[in-house]
Amino acid sequence: MPTPAEQYAQFKADQKYPLLTAFKDSISFELDTFQIDGCKALEDGHGVLIAAPTGAGKTIVGEFAVHMALATGRKCFYTTPIKALSNQKYSDLVARYGTDQVGLLTGDNSITSEAPIVVMTTEVLRNMIYAGSSTLSGLSHVVMDEVHYLADRFRGAVWEEVIIGLPDSVAIASLSATVSNVEEFGEWLSTVRGDTVTIVEEKRPVPLHQHVLVGRNLYPLFETDKPGDNRVNRELERMARDDAQWSRAFDKNRSHTRGKGSKRPRSRHRTPDRVDVVTQLEAAGLLPAISFIFSRNGCATAVEQCLHANLRLTQPAERDRILAHVDQACSQLPSEDLSVLGFESFREALGRGIAAHHAGMLPTFKECVEDLFSEGLVKIVFATETLALGINMPARSVVIERLTKWNGETHVTLSPGEYTQLTGRAGRRGIDIEGHGVVLWQPGLDPPHLAGLASTRTYPLKSSFRPSYNMAVNLIPQLGRETTRGLLEQSFAQFQADRAVVGTARKVAKADEALAGYQESASCHLGNFTEYAALRRELSKVESRGAKYRRAVLRDEAADSLRELHRGDIIRVPAGKYAGLAVVVDPGPPNDPSGPRPMVLTEGRHARRLTLLDFPRPVAALGNLKIPKHFNPRTPQSRRDLAAALITRGRDLRDIDAPRSGRSPVGEDPQVTQIRAKLAAHPCHECPERETHARWAERWHKLESETASQRRRIAERTNTIARQFDRVCAVLDHLDYLNGDEVTDKGHRLQRIYGDLDLLVAECLDRNLWDGLKPSELAAVASGMTFESRKGDEGPGARMPTAKTVEVAEQMLDTWHIVDQLERQHRVGESRQPDFSFALAVWSWCEGASLDVTLSNADIAAGDFVRAMKQLIDLVAQIASATESDSVRKAARKALDGLRRGVIEQSAAIG
Repeated sequence: MPTPAEQYAQFKADQKYPLLTAFKDSISFELDTFQIDGCKALEDGHGVLIAAPTGAGKTIVGEFAVHMALATGRKCFYTTPIKALSNQKYSDLVARYGTDQVGLLTGDNSITSEAPIVVMTTEVLRNMIYAGSSTLSGLSHVVMDEVHYLADRFRGAVWEEVIIGLPDSVAIASLSATVSNVEEFGEWLSTVRGDTVTIVEEKRPVPLHQHVLVGRNLYPLFETDKPGDNRVNRELERMARDDAQWSRAFDKNRSHTRGKGSKRPRSRHRTPDRVDVVTQLEAAGLLPAISFIFSRNGCATAVEQCLHANLRLTQPAERDRILAHVDQACSQLPSEDLSVLGFESFREALGRGIAAHHAGMLPTFKECVEDLFSEGLVKIVFATETLALGINMPARSVVIERLTKWNGETHVTLSPGEYTQLTGRAGRRGIDIEGHGVVLWQPGLDPPHLAGLASTRTYPLKSSFRPSYNMAVNLIPQLGRETTRGLLEQSFAQFQADRAVVGTARKVAKADEALAGYQESASCHLGNFTEYAALRRELSKVESRGAKYRRAVLRDEAADSLRELHRGDIIRVPAGKYAGLAVVVDPGPPNDPSGPRPMVLTEGRHARRLTLLDFPRPVAALGNLKIPKHFNPRTPQSRRDLAAALITRGRDLRDIDAPRSGRSPVGEDPQVTQIRAKLAAHPCHECPERETHARWAERWHKLESETASQRRRIAERTNTIARQFDRVCAVLDHLDYLNGDEVTDKGHRLQRIYGDLDLLVAECLDRNLWDGLKPSELAAVASGMTFESRKGDEGPGARMPTAKTVEVAEQMLDTWHIVDQLERQHRVGESRQPDFSFALAVWSWCEGASLDVTLSNADIAAGDFVRAMKQLIDLVAQIASATESDSVRKAARKALDGLRRGVIEQSAAIG
C-alpha cells in the first residue's frame, strides 16, 4: 500500500496532468514508466519521440495524443506506413470512441474524413499539406506510427515532407522501433519542430531467450540468461569446431574420391527439416511460432511439406472456427478465382493450423492468416521478412532458418538490426512469460557471430530524402523558391550529411599520411614507378575490355542460334532451374525486340519461355520430336505426354555434344601488344623488386581513389539537398513547369501527380500521347509508369496488347529519353525507364478477362498482381484528375471501373 507521502505525490501529479489522469482512469492496465513520461511530455506541450522494442506498448502514447485532441475539442491525425496498419488502427479506435468520432483515409477508403480523429497513410497527409486542405483546420496532434519507415528508400521522403511541412502549432508524437541513433533523430526533430522530448525504452516487455536447434535438440545460445552476460554456450562452440574438422575431412576425402561419389554428410550435426522443427516446437510448448524463410517459394514448400507429413496442430473445435472464418472472409471472391489461387490447399493447411505469409499472396488470404494467428488458432506461419515490417502479429517463438538472405543481387548476411527486428516478434505481452528466438543449425554456423547478432542493437536510421519534381511545384507557389530551398535544407538528410563531414575529413587526413608512406615504398631507383604502374593498370583495363567484347560476340552467336530453332527441335539447356533436355514448342516471334524467347517443355514438364540469360553459349538442335498439332502448354495432360516422349527420345541423345561455335576466335587487340611493348621497354621493368614496388603502387592507387572520392564527398555534402533542389528546378524550368516563383499550367498538372515517374506522366499528358486510347489501352500503357519487374525475374518480358499501345509505348519511351537526357545534363537522379511487362495483363483484366487468363499473361503472383493493380489505380485516378483532355478523362474513369472488380475490389478494403 502506498505511503501517505507517495499518495500526496500522486495527488499533486494528478493535478498537474489532468488529461493523463483521465486517460489512465479510462484504461484497465497500469502504464509503464516510459509511457507515462511520453504522455506527460505531450501534456506539457512538447513533441515526443518514443523508441521502444516491438510489443513494448509505444502506441499508448499515440492513443494519448488522440485522447488529448478529443478532450480539448481539437483534431488528431494518426498516420501509418501501410493501408493494412491504417485499417487495423481504425478498427481499434472505432471500438474505443465510436464510428462518429473516427475517420479513415487510405486512398482506397474514405470514411468520415471530417471526424476529429482520422487514421490515414502518411502519403494522404502529405497530399493534404501540399493541397492546403481545409481538413487540416483545427489539427492539434499528429501521430506518426512506425516513423522509422523514414529510412525506406522508396517512400521514406514522405515522412520528412510531413514533419517539415506541418504547421508549428501541431505537436507530433513519433513512434519508432529501437534505433541506434535515436538521439540524433530526436535532436533533428527538436531543430525542425521545436522542443521534442526523446524517450528510449530498451527493455522488452517479455524476456527473449535465444536458442539454436541442432537436429532434434534445442540448445541455449548463451551460457546464462543473466542480462549483459553474452558468453556463448561452450557446447555450441564445441559442435562448431567438430563441424569445421568434419567439413575439412569431407573436402579432403572428396578430393581423393572425385567421381566415385560419397554418402558421407558434409556436416557432422544435422540441420533439422521443417516438419521436425514444427514438431519439436510443439513438443516444447513453443507454439504459436513464426518461421522466417527468405523466399516465397520456400514458404509455400514448407506448407506443402507439413501437409505431406500429415501434420495437424489444431483441435476439432479450433479447425471448425478456422474454416468458418476463412469461408466467410473469402465468400465474396468468385469461385473460379478461388480455384486459380489454390484456395482448397490454403484452406486445408489453415484448418491444420499451418500457413504461409508473403507479399505474393492475395491480401484476403494474408488477412485471414493474420487474424487467425493473432487469435492463436494458426500455430505456425512460414513467412518472408516482410511480415516483420507489417501489422501486429506477435508469437511465442520466432524461428530463423538461415542467417543469410537473397537481396535481389547476392546473398547477404543478416544485420544485427534485421535479426533484432525478426526476433522482436517473439513473446506476446500479457500472454507469454517469455519469448524464444530459435536459429536452425546450418553447416558453417558460427555461434559467436550469432551471439553478436543477438546482443547488438545496431539499427541506424538513415534518411532517404531527396527533392522531387512534385515537391518543387507544390512548395514553390506557397513559399517561393528561396524559402523552399531553405526549408528543404532542414531535412534529416542534410542534418546527417553535415554531421558526417567531420568524420570524413578526419579519415582523409589519416589517408594522406598513409599515401605518403605508400609512395615512398613504391619508388624505384631505375625510373618513375608511378608511370610504370599506370601502364600496368591500363593494360589490365584494355584486356578486360577485350574479354567483354569476346563475351558479346558469344552472346550474339547464342542469339543467332536461338533464332534458328524450329518447333520440335530438341536442345540442351545448360544450367539453371530448367537444365537438361527440352523440346521447342514455340520458337517465338522472329523479330521480338526483347530478343529470341523460344518456349520449351522440359523433361520435368515445365513449359517456359527461355531467354539469352539461359544460354551463355550457342545452342544447336540435337534431334527432333514431333509436336502434336493440338498441343496446349497450359494443359497438364499435354505437358505430361510430351515430356514422356521427350524422355524416351532423349535416351538416344544424352551423349551427343552440341556443335561448337563456327566463328573464328577474336585475335589479340593491337593496343594490348603496344602497351606490353611499352612495359617491356620501361626502365622499371628490369627492377628485381618490381613486384614489391607494384604491390605498394597498387595500394597507393586504391587508397588515392578512395580518398579522392572522400574529398569529393566533403565538397558535395555542404548544402547537398539545396543543390539537388536547384537541379530539379533547372529541369522544371527547361520544360516550362516553373516560371521563377510561379507555377505554369503544366506545373499545376504536375501538382496532382505523385510517384517516382511524376514528371514523365506530366510530359505524356502535355504531349497528348494518350488521347484517343480506349480505357483498357490507357490502363495498359499507364502501367509502365507504376510497374517494376522483380529483380531476377525471368518472366516473358513486355508484350503489348494492340498496335495502338505499341505505338504509344514507343512514344512514351521517346519522351523518357528526352527527360533522361535532361536529367543527365542537370545531374538529377535519373528516372527509371517505363516497364511495360505488366501491360498485357492490365489490358486483359480491364477487358474483363478471368483472373486465370490475366495471371498467365503476367507471370506474376496473385499478391503482386493486386498490389501492382492498386498502384496503377492510384495513377489512373491522378491522370483523370490532372488531364485537361476530355477523352483522356473519360477513358481514365472507365478504366478505373474496369480495374476495380473481382479480387481487386474485394482487396480494396484490406490494404
